[in-house]
Amino acid sequence: MSSKPTAVAIQTFLVSPARVYDAILEPDMISRFMFGPLLRNEEILHIRNEPRIGGKFSYKVRRGEHAIDHVGTFLELDRPRRIVFTWIVAGESDEDGSVVSIDISPTDEGCSVRFSHEMPPEWADFIDRSRDAWKKMLSVLATLL
Repeated sequence: MSSKPTAVAIQTFLVSPARVYDAILEPDMISRFMFGPLLRNEEILHIRNEPRIGGKFSYKVRRGEHAIDHVGTFLELDRPRRIVFTWIVAGESDEDGSVVSIDISPTDEGCSVRFSHEMPPEWADFIDRSRDAWKKMLSVLATLL
């Protein structure tokens, strides 16, 4: 068990694990459930994704006067059960960043998704905010699917 601070968000879905897995990696869906007007006032500059082990992503948005580039590397991809990637804000976070693990479990009605966002100890004060943000994103995704 990790000693690093971890934000956890859980959401149930009324669709198959494969459908949720694919949506989490699909650029058009990322631009709807992770960023943009359904979540906050921001302009999406680009959503770039290479969903393969070692593949990189860059999700860049403009919030007010600030461009924020969320970047990372895919560490695990086990369709339709698990996605793991690093998560860093380019230029602001240390190079170790944080790790997001997404576990998708089948249920009788569809599936359950557990997001775990493990952060460096110096980000402990950000746990509640991170959990709330992931919960909101998962809720939007459940509505879209």
